[in-house]
Amino acid sequence: MRQKAHSLVARVLSVLLLSFASAAALAQTTQPGTSALEVSLLTIGPGPIFWERFGHNAIVIRDHEAGIEVAFNYGIFDFEQEDFLTNFARGNMRYRIAADRLGDDIEMYREESRSITEQRLNFTPEQAAALRDYLRWNLRPENVFYRYDYYVANCSTKVRDALDEALGGAIKRGTEGRSSGYTYRMDSLRLMAANPLLMLGIDLGLGPYADRRIDYWEESFVPAVFSRALNEVRVTGSDGASEPLVAGETVIAQGTIEEPPALPPDLRWPFVILGVVVALAVHALARSRLRAARVPVAVFGVVFELFCGIGGLVLLFLWFGTAHQSAWRNENLLLLNPLCLLLIPALATFARAVPGAARVGSCVVWVVVGLAGFALFSKILPWFAQANLHWIVLFLPIHLAVALAVSRERPRAK
Repeated sequence: MRQKAHSLVARVLSVLLLSFASAAALAQTTQPGTSALEVSLLTIGPGPIFWERFGHNAIVIRDHEAGIEVAFNYGIFDFEQEDFLTNFARGNMRYRIAADRLGDDIEMYREESRSITEQRLNFTPEQAAALRDYLRWNLRPENVFYRYDYYVANCSTKVRDALDEALGGAIKRGTEGRSSGYTYRMDSLRLMAANPLLMLGIDLGLGPYADRRIDYWEESFVPAVFSRALNEVRVTGSDGASEPLVAGETVIAQGTIEEPPALPPDLRWPFVILGVVVALAVHALARSRLRAARVPVAVFGVVFELFCGIGGLVLLFLWFGTAHQSAWRNENLLLLNPLCLLLIPALATFARAVPGAARVGSCVVWVVVGLAGFALFSKILPWFAQANLHWIVLFLPIHLAVALAVSRERPRAK
């Protein structure tokens, strides 16, 4: 009886050991090399070309068991793509994800003299495997493309979303509600400060959407900001204890391209001075009895009103004809007014002092001035939150000077 009991116990133990061995083998079969995976964030500084001024980032997956290092890059576009420029103008850009050898990416960025920083992230084996599987899924032909947006679906926010999903929302919890007080406009202008004309064009085209204060979660559309924000994020490790998400940081290359300023340039006083000086010059020349003095006024007036009129049509197109949410309801329409195109005949004949043309334009010109004046008044109203005071103090004096030139009764030229 005792012998039978020992035999029964031995059989039970054998079955249990066999079950545990089978379960372990099954786990290894379903998640091969899971513990050998390492996740990093690669952050690249601004580049020399204007579309590289925001910087870039990528997810790095290292499989130490297989000896593979892959960089997953979002924000890949192709000028050769069908209807690329049309889709770009209408805000329907289709960008994609790509997987590249890490060494190739690093070599490319070194050649461009861009800074490269790698942050090793604390992912559990299960989280690393989930992230790897999601990125592989994203690379499938049916999933590889996505609709691009400068602020909510760019190269950095797509990286952020992929990492956050694998971490169960830890990044969003650690960055949401915390803010440096920046807005989309402030970041955009400071990052484009090295290209002044493009910076000013972006500033004119952005509407009030870009002036809302954003937290670190939203501001992570800037790769460098996202990299810094990760240093404050904490996650739950494999042992259940809280730990920093960033396990270590390595500067791979310093880069030689100048970093963007911390704040965008303040244009209010320079634009006040420029607007007043130009307006006084226009007014002084318009009062002259000499036709030769009026010619510069006519030429400047035509160019100025053409710029304002066409600029207004572009802003209307961005609002009603595109998916660029950041350009909707642009208050600069009060300054760049399509009605300005109606003033061109009056200004074109200004040097010849044609009374009929002046009468035609005199009504429209004061409507233009009135709308520009309302733009200044609107800054005290809570419904007009766009940060465009610098444009108002530039355009309003010039609109007023042109209005006085067009509507005043001119004596006969000598």
